[in-house]
Amino acid sequence: MGSFAHLHVHTEYSLLDGACRLGPLVAKVKELGQESLAITDHGVMYGVIDFYKECKKQGIKPVIGCEVYVARRTRHDKVHKVDSSPYHLVLLCKNETGYRNLIKLVSAAYIEGFYSKPRIDRELLEQYHEGLVCLSACLAGEIPRRLTEGDYNAAKEAALWYKGLFGEDYFIEIQNHGIQDQQRILPQLAKLSRETEIPLAATNDSHYIRKEDAEMQKVLVCIANTRTVNDESD
Repeated sequence: MGSFAHLHVHTEYSLLDGACRLGPLVAKVKELGQESLAITDHGVMYGVIDFYKECKKQGIKPVIGCEVYVARRTRHDKVHKVDSSPYHLVLLCKNETGYRNLIKLVSAAYIEGFYSKPRIDRELLEQYHEGLVCLSACLAGEIPRRLTEGDYNAAKEAALWYKGLFGEDYFIEIQNHGIQDQQRILPQLAKLSRETEIPLAATNDSHYIRKEDAEMQKVLVCIANTRTVNDESD
């Protein structure tokens, strides 16, 4: 049986969000006895070549991926407030076909879908899903967000759509970082998995390497949101 692998990781290339520097990140994974590691930066693939080289150098299997933004409607819809809060989705490459398709998706997200963030949509996923593994993502993913809003049927409908597209390569992601909304929807995610026969994948939404790095990552987020570290926030 293989060791646990982190499949949801934001490096320093998730600008003003991720605080994982590549060298120390890979070294920590090796120190923990893990054999592979994914990179899933927000909407970008800037870091994948350096990540790949660092993993190879330290004897860790690299998994190339991205946490993309999926438009609520289509990538062409750009209406203020309606289309400015896309869903998160984690995509991981299984092979070279997946890598090429992920590049196409991320490029189209910027060229065709950019509205506050680089966005793809279901049409693009239908076109470029081959060779990719898909995880339903964090609280900002469509399924967790639907559950948080109390709409189980809409969450199930979305899960079945993704299952129909990705088949055995689609997983419902579960996380527990002590966040109230996460803990509240965990039983519903488990129920959804049972009812749809979509397997679960447990991940950490990793943004920093060591517990003591949390404060540094908080500073990055404050800069991104034009707040100070003294502002009250959750």
